[in-house]
Amino acid sequence: MKPRPIVAGNWKLNKGPAEARAFGEALAGRLGDVPRSKVDVIVAPPFVSLPALKPQGFFSGAQDVYWEDKGAFTGEVSPAMLKEIGVDYCIVGHSERRQLFGETDRTVNLKVSALLAKGIRPILCVGEKLEERKAGIMYNVVRFQLSAGLFDVSIKNPEDIVVAYEPVWAIGTGNVATPQQAEDMHEVIRQSLEKRFGIDDGGRIRILYGGSVNGDNIEGLMDKDQINGALVGGVSLDLDKFISIINLIAKREK
Repeated sequence: MKPRPIVAGNWKLNKGPAEARAFGEALAGRLGDVPRSKVDVIVAPPFVSLPALKPQGFFSGAQDVYWEDKGAFTGEVSPAMLKEIGVDYCIVGHSERRQLFGETDRTVNLKVSALLAKGIRPILCVGEKLEERKAGIMYNVVRFQLSAGLFDVSIKNPEDIVVAYEPVWAIGTGNVATPQQAEDMHEVIRQSLEKRFGIDDGGRIRILYGGSVNGDNIEGLMDKDQINGALVGGVSLDLDKFISIINLIAKREK
């Protein structure tokens, strides 16, 4: 049986507290007819908008975190702070964090461990650049990112952690991996997770696809066995489009 799917919206640097509050209230109203058993919905706004989101029928997610609980780390936000305001999930290792802000596999690993220690579920992002795909090393790149990000990590439940495959060449470009390209990489990720956590737990960790996801391509992606949902970028800012993806995935679940 496939794991319960996830639709996660990464707002990036969009929507302040007032917009987040209004969006959250509208989303809660629209989710009333979507059974919670069919799909998990996550919304990840900027830090300042998290307290205003007021999740009802969906989960809140942060876009990043620092691994220390307190200290002289100007501008950072700790797992303990996220826990205090009720954050459920946190994105770590997104390609924009890696490329623009110097995120490394080591710091990703520290963040994953720190989040799990506070009972917050990490969404660990992995994905290759265009030149790495052209060179044919995309599977090795993602295997290494996954292995490094999960180094010395233990889980009590397969739902404790989520993996998101986001090919860097598809993020915000309008390009998208074909369903088969995505499935091939998801199978590689699944094999790595089963090797790392065992067939049972590793086989039930949810693996999302991200990278220019929209209402036109999501159905083909969800036809694939190892794709357990989507990490949605720009489309998640539009309530109607976001809801349409949620409804499409929920209706597919038996």
